[in-house]
Amino acid sequence: MPAEKRYQAFVSSTFHDLQEERQEVMQALLELDCIPSGMELFPAANEDQWTLIKKVIDDCDYYIVLVGGRYGSVDQTGTSYTEREYLYALERAKPVIGFLHKDPGTLPANRCEDDPVKKQRLEKFRSLVEQKVCRFWDSPADLGSQVSRSLVKLIKSHPAIGWVRGDAVLDEDTSREILRLRTRAEDLERELQSARTTAPPGSEHLARAEDQFELNYSVRAGPRGNSVDPNYDVSLPTSWNRIFANGSVVTIGVLQGQTPGL
Repeated sequence: MPAEKRYQAFVSSTFHDLQEERQEVMQALLELDCIPSGMELFPAANEDQWTLIKKVIDDCDYYIVLVGGRYGSVDQTGTSYTEREYLYALERAKPVIGFLHKDPGTLPANRCEDDPVKKQRLEKFRSLVEQKVCRFWDSPADLGSQVSRSLVKLIKSHPAIGWVRGDAVLDEDTSREILRLRTRAEDLERELQSARTTAPPGSEHLARAEDQFELNYSVRAGPRGNSVDPNYDVSLPTSWNRIFANGSVVTIGVLQGQTPGL
């Protein structure tokens, strides 16, 4: 049996305003036997941290982004680390799925941006996420349910490499033997195909199916009533294919003194 796979999902979001929602998402992933990871749990304050974030995203099979009412911490360009992670996941062609709050305006003030610039950037980021596969949620429980259903569909539509236990992986010698046997099977299949269309060695001097030759036989008839049927010799051009196809007709025709139509 193939080794059971586990998939790793990177969960990106602002942190302090979505702690309960993140717990629901993590629980949903664990129930799906997925490995959750997310470097936004750590303060993304410098380029060394960003290098680590990119490495974790590279190692993940799927990328999930949660968007609530805050844009989050920004880098020197004014781009939030959540959006930066999302753009990097797209750049790396990771299967991504976004989960947007249905109505951020209903969230408490402390969970929403009060900076006009960040508000504007958040709206643009939401619009960007909506261009890809996304779902909408209005509570932590609803979010957890949305993540469970959506990730199952994403795994089916975009199967990833995944992770397996080290003791379930074939060792190097076994892998080489499987490759050798697969190569040998392919060679035998080619030889079989060639044998179906190529005459065996030593048969080049034998007659072939379409070779033409003369079939000679004599007819000797006895008396019939008051007359005597003439005796005659017959020579018919034919091929081995026609002989084998009409062999029974030839035999019966000769026995009855007829000329079979070869």
